[in-house]
Amino acid sequence: MTRKPQLSFWQIWNMCFGFLGIQFGFALQNANVSRIFQTLGADMEQIPLLWIAAPLTGLIVQPIVGYMSDRTWTGLGRRRPYFLVGAVLATLALLVMPNSPALWIAAGTLWILDASINIAMEPFRAFVGDQLPVRQRPSGYAMQSFFIGVGSVIASMLPFILERMGVANTAAPGEVPDTVRYAFYFGGAVLVTAVGWTVLRTREYTPEQLHAWDEAPPLVHRPLDPARARRSGSAWLVAGAAGAALIAGFGLDRQLYILAGLIGAYGLALLLRTAFAGGNAFTAILDDLQDMPQAMRQLAVVQFFSWFALFAMWIYTTGAVTEVHYGSTDTSSAAYNAGANWVGVLFAAYNGFAALAAIVIPWMVRLWGLRVSHLINVTLGGLGLLSFLWISDPMWLLLSMVGVGFAWASILSLPYALLSDSLPARKMGVYMGIFNFFIVIPQLVAASLLGFLLKTFLGGAPINALAIGGISLIVAGLCVLRVRDPAAATVAVPVAGR
Repeated sequence: MTRKPQLSFWQIWNMCFGFLGIQFGFALQNANVSRIFQTLGADMEQIPLLWIAAPLTGLIVQPIVGYMSDRTWTGLGRRRPYFLVGAVLATLALLVMPNSPALWIAAGTLWILDASINIAMEPFRAFVGDQLPVRQRPSGYAMQSFFIGVGSVIASMLPFILERMGVANTAAPGEVPDTVRYAFYFGGAVLVTAVGWTVLRTREYTPEQLHAWDEAPPLVHRPLDPARARRSGSAWLVAGAAGAALIAGFGLDRQLYILAGLIGAYGLALLLRTAFAGGNAFTAILDDLQDMPQAMRQLAVVQFFSWFALFAMWIYTTGAVTEVHYGSTDTSSAAYNAGANWVGVLFAAYNGFAALAAIVIPWMVRLWGLRVSHLINVTLGGLGLLSFLWISDPMWLLLSMVGVGFAWASILSLPYALLSDSLPARKMGVYMGIFNFFIVIPQLVAASLLGFLLKTFLGGAPINALAIGGISLIVAGLCVLRVRDPAAATVAVPVAGR
């Protein structure tokens, strides 16, 4: 066989099924962690800083896991060992999170939970690139989006459903309600079971087979210029230090230190690269970052605005809906907890619409191509977030979630389809991990800036952060028009029994 074989519908189903469990844990985290933090005494201005664990962990973990999995070959293959380890660790963290006795323990557990989810999640992205020929990859990523949507619907609604079943939805001040605790327990069981299904029901091609079937163009290697790297690294490091000094000198919001730290850290990484010889993970990842394909550089801008918006939605929707639509900021009140549960329903709704959108998106790509389809979808999401400003009845917010669902499904599939045909098989894992930089960095920037902007310019109203997110999604859609549309834009939609 001279070309990578096409897979049947059910083969793609099995290889993507584990994402149901991963997203179950991710959705429980997104919909409930702000609620847990507020219950344990966090102020709204502290929430972005406490959430910093999630994106920062992904920034570190994903490229390392991708680099390692590219070089792994065991009885379980190259990616599946990471699925399994990540799932077990994430399940344990889900059991601990709702029982955290103090805010700092909850923040630390979030760090562990997100690291574990990232260990499992990153190889799944590379797994699609490994297993599917170029023509089927958009369908593979759309299938992942389908399972993400289904898992998130159920996970996000669990506290709401449990309340209807008679489980207590309020608790003493400083204690997490039973609806949230039991939801996390159930989520842990689903996560490890779904990932176990993919581990047991799939097989992987050997590195030799993948190399023989590689359809990607060769990467253009840019040799390291030590003098230029030192100058650039020094400039970034000085800029970060100067930013930190200005924040301290003018007494600005301390969350801005995250942004200054990011700038300085990049400069330090460049300087360290010139000091070390090649042949290790650190230098290899930095060199691959320098050599990344042009399509990846263009997609970085799209990803920045997309994930900035998503982070704003995840951390501020609970505060916005409980304050504006339910009229309460008291975390122990029935109104606040009813509003927080409704946010879970809204998050379930947008993930449900995302599951439906994942079925529609391959056909959109057939009609309009990858770029225009993504533009349409993220614009719908931007309008959905902006509509929070003028919708007063919380029931009608379900309509807003239609647009958010299409944007979410598109963000989880079409950028990867635009990117994957440019990545060589031997570096699929590390480049999928590096691509995560452009998911994580905007979230870190959001964590740095949103609290400051909210407090200084937006009257402390969380709903204004959602408006910023809506505008950001529309900008992301416009930026995707700059991205090279690959020749393999025709989507092969898998059919049962094929």
